[in-house]
Amino acid sequence: MTVLEDRIAMAESDSESTLDEMFERLEKMPVPEGYKVEIVEGTVYMSPQRDTHWEIILDIVEQLRPKYPRKRVKSDVRIDYPGHLNAFATDVTVMAEGAEGAEKTEAGHWRHEDVEFVAEVISKGTAANDYGPKKTAYATAEVPVYVIADPYQRRCHIYTQPKEGDYEIETTVPFGSDLDLGNTVVGLTLKTDEFPRD
Repeated sequence: MTVLEDRIAMAESDSESTLDEMFERLEKMPVPEGYKVEIVEGTVYMSPQRDTHWEIILDIVEQLRPKYPRKRVKSDVRIDYPGHLNAFATDVTVMAEGAEGAEKTEAGHWRHEDVEFVAEVISKGTAANDYGPKKTAYATAEVPVYVIADPYQRRCHIYTQPKEGDYEIETTVPFGSDLDLGNTVVGLTLKTDEFPRD
């Protein structure tokens, strides 16, 4: 092995403890109320949660709840994903059946292997993450369904069939139209007619 390969191997093997250390430091910092904190590729992002953002999240969660038990639906809960130092607090996450009784990581976090649906609502300052490195991380983790709700574009993007770090299928749906997830693991149609627009 070369020195560079040694360093890469060390960094990859120590990602979780490094993420834990980063979050430990962040917990000691005065993060403003109403801000969400994530680590994307080793960079810390803090973004405010606006009314539009929260209303879309709540709308999605309320539509998922008739099918999914409360303990399987998560929001803003840290999950570590593949790639260099990725710890996301996804807007909406649905855990696979049985995940609530499954083993968590050594640090007590949910495992990305147990995620079956993710939805992110775009914030202006972090949109590039949702469309870029986070999408790659979700595809690499083989999350079956990834939805981006973009109030600036007034559209949703549905990504399915993850393969080799990307999604093979992207469907774009304007706000006001239904998100047909009936042929996916989600097995539901989500309505977007009440999604607020920016």
